[in-house]
Amino acid sequence: MSRQSNRTTESKKMLWYLPFISPSASMRHMNSELFTLTYGALVTQLCKDYENDEEVNKQLDKMGYNIGVRLIEDFLARSSVGRCHDFRETADVIAKVAFKMYLGITPSVTNWSPAGDEFSLILESNPLVDFVELPDNHSNLVYSNLLCGVLRGALEMVQMAVDVRFAQDMLRGDNVTEIRMKFIKRIEENLPAGDE
Repeated sequence: MSRQSNRTTESKKMLWYLPFISPSASMRHMNSELFTLTYGALVTQLCKDYENDEEVNKQLDKMGYNIGVRLIEDFLARSSVGRCHDFRETADVIAKVAFKMYLGITPSVTNWSPAGDEFSLILESNPLVDFVELPDNHSNLVYSNLLCGVLRGALEMVQMAVDVRFAQDMLRGDNVTEIRMKFIKRIEENLPAGDE
């Protein structure tokens, strides 16, 4: 009698299976979605913590700068890229190697200034803004401002002072995302006395 009661409870049990991920599924794609959602949560928290968008923009830039200062070492080790000889070569390495390596995209380098000290990175797609819509009360928020800080921090570590800002943003209704970069100066290494 007790055996029969066990059978009925066993037949009513639900079987749970872990989702199957095919071998062809891209782990990078799953990681980029997690990164995008995590970044969105970070920006949301910053918007709650600070009163205005300008302060959030400053915090995103500051965080990006700190990331860039550390990320350049990883980039140089993994990419085996040598020293760039001019700002044009630097722009190509940023677009074709760095963005591809870390964000999986390859922006185009355009709109060079006549002096060759300023250019634009045009992003046809920005993985940071997947699943994002800016609310009307955050019209001054530069959602992806972290990227500007990363570029500024990384280039500063290789003795280049640059100004980086968003000129266009798809989140604001523009057709593309444009990051404008301007070379300011080459930073001289200050060696301590006796280390020359």
